[in-house]
Amino acid sequence: MSDYRRNRVPGGTYFFTVNLHDRNSDLLTAQIGALRAAIRHALVKWPFHIDAWVVLPEHMHCIWTLPEGDFDYSGRWRVIKAAFSRALPVTERRSASQLSRNERGIWQHRFWEHTIRDDRDYAAHMDYIHFNPVKHGYVSNVADWPHSSFRRCVYKGVYPDSWIGTSDAMADAGERR
Repeated sequence: MSDYRRNRVPGGTYFFTVNLHDRNSDLLTAQIGALRAAIRHALVKWPFHIDAWVVLPEHMHCIWTLPEGDFDYSGRWRVIKAAFSRALPVTERRSASQLSRNERGIWQHRFWEHTIRDDRDYAAHMDYIHFNPVKHGYVSNVADWPHSSFRRCVYKGVYPDSWIGTSDAMADAGERR
């Protein structure tokens, strides 16, 4: 077993990337209702604040702030992934080991997390999240992607309605370096 360590800061703010096992799938956007229901389900038992979120066909990025004293983001992801998986019929290919463990073949096992360090880091990751559909070529205007918190952020005054982002602004956030 690998010695995988995560940074855990009680009440911290984190950026996440979560991927489907099949990186050619469109399951997340095709089943957006099931994903939203899974998130609502998790929020009931494991509250957290959603600062930003974007859902693309095969992966998603988000920023969460956990309640004071709480650092269990892994448990929250486990609940979201399980609830989403249970909501869908079994149609994916599963390996012998997945079958023996009664696992679905929907999600990559791990996710990537980054602890937000300061206001600059937070702003860079917010921009990265909202620019991601443009980066991947799904839309040419940030506001046109329907599965994003961008409109909510405009409403709250975080972004002007005309914000389009730039690829240069996204260089500091999101992707592993």
